[in-house]
Amino acid sequence: MEKIKVIIADDSDFVRDGMRIILGVDEDFQVVAVAANGQEAVEAAGKYDADVILMDIQMPVMDGIEATGQIVKNGWGKVLILTTFDDYDLVEKAIKNGAKGYLIKNHTPDQLKQMIRSIYNGMNVMDDKIFEKIADRSTGSHSNFDEKIFTTREMDIIREISEGHSNKEIAEKLFLSEGTVKNYISTILEKGNLSHRTQVAVYYLTGKK
Repeated sequence: MEKIKVIIADDSDFVRDGMRIILGVDEDFQVVAVAANGQEAVEAAGKYDADVILMDIQMPVMDGIEATGQIVKNGWGKVLILTTFDDYDLVEKAIKNGAKGYLIKNHTPDQLKQMIRSIYNGMNVMDDKIFEKIADRSTGSHSNFDEKIFTTREMDIIREISEGHSNKEIAEKLFLSEGTVKNYISTILEKGNLSHRTQVAVYYLTGKK
């Protein structure tokens, strides 16, 4: 198995060094670079062929949300937000900028590693507290979600995406090929005027794009 190449972006020396040690002792991971701010994170992502970028939000020079947008736009890796902030607006901005996951800094090393593996394997990851906030704001209905523009099969896939399932898992559950699932997702993005699959989940859960 190839190592999962990781960039760690955080303005705290303690956090950067701690995560580097945690991941460095595991043969599944390789820390290819660290960054003390968003600008350094963007530069590192452009230089190194990283799989996952662990991104703090509040950093000097450039914050993690802006850095996430630049990294995703250029296709330089998948971003996992790892922060102390659980503010919904920040979550929304991060997801709109293409973050594949959003975690609060309260997880054990093993949990963090599993989250990174999930992101690497194409799944979306969200902290339980954040998911609960999004669900609460949805008030149990998707009143602003325009279900009429999607077919029944597309809605099946939207629900699966909203549960954080990968294309492979969706294909297996719905008895489709992964290629067919990808084609459906492309159509869903176009119909909903959405940029990426994480936005699909947020739109379905909250009615907000």
